[in-house]
Amino acid sequence: MERQLPKNVRQIGNVSDNPKIYVEDYVDTYLNQLREKAKEQPVGVILAGEVLELEDEKAVFVSGAVQMQELSEKDGKLEIGQDGMKHMMEEAAQYFPESHIVGWGIVEEGNPMSRNREVKKIQEREFGQEGSLFLWKNAREQDEIFYAYKFGELMQIGGHYIYYEKNPEMQNYMINTRKENGVTPSEVVEDRAAKNFRSAVREKIEYKEQHQSSAFAYITSAVLVLIVLVIGITTVNNFDKMKAVQNSLETLSETVGGGQADAKTRTETAETAKNNAKEASGTVKKAEGTTTSETSDGQLSDQDYYVVQKGETLAGISQKLYGDTSHVKAICKMNGLSDGNLIYIGQKLLLP
Repeated sequence: MERQLPKNVRQIGNVSDNPKIYVEDYVDTYLNQLREKAKEQPVGVILAGEVLELEDEKAVFVSGAVQMQELSEKDGKLEIGQDGMKHMMEEAAQYFPESHIVGWGIVEEGNPMSRNREVKKIQEREFGQEGSLFLWKNAREQDEIFYAYKFGELMQIGGHYIYYEKNPEMQNYMINTRKENGVTPSEVVEDRAAKNFRSAVREKIEYKEQHQSSAFAYITSAVLVLIVLVIGITTVNNFDKMKAVQNSLETLSETVGGGQADAKTRTETAETAKNNAKEASGTVKKAEGTTTSETSDGQLSDQDYYVVQKGETLAGISQKLYGDTSHVKAICKMNGLSDGNLIYIGQKLLLP
């Protein structure tokens, strides 16, 4: 199937530059996990993916990342031996057979300007094709910068997109190399499943609210116009009656406006309750095939989640399941909750 521009994306920075860069969410999460290891020494990665011409623009899709085990630092300068580079290229081809090498990157402390010469030297020697990428990522902060090799120079790209799709190749690489790379793929899979499910539910709720609100406004307007026409015809020759009609219409408009707000509130409440029920029943289905819980078929067991009961809080659930409240933060992290108080009856919480 021919690739198209993804619709479900998250924009990072200014994306007006060329080429357009799309980084798959699993790859982005994996690169962020390497930051902890990079606090001790620089960590290099090879970026795999494809380069396409879409909608008259050049687009680079980064769907895989392989850690450079042979990258070393000597006297403050980065070094990659020829044998090491050959081994990394073979590893990239093994895990991402349908992809091509589209660039490389470094996760480290400091700033990218300090390595201009050595980075350009490696870029020209190993990744010299026009449009190839270089990524610099800060080990301690959220800073990251993409560069594209154009006209013999590394030119900074103002921003990129994060896109979401099934990526079994990247998941497989993370699982098979978790010990040597120091990442935890199970947490990534669980976080991704929860994030995708919440995004789908939110989009569905917003669409229904917008659709129903528009329909209600249309019906209300039609009824109001009909009333005006009927009353207008019967009172066209009577000024006193027209005056009374004017007052009635003002009162009617206020009533309809208030009724629309009340109806919208009732609609939102009903839809929220309905979607909460769907969310509770659908969480396990969404996580199927992507979680790495230790069950025979890859699905969540009863011990992997907890169903929220009436009046419960995360602190109470932690006390109930673990005997203390110290697990609240872990439960929030596992379920992507920014506010521990925003839980609802019937919600299924993944357990650490």
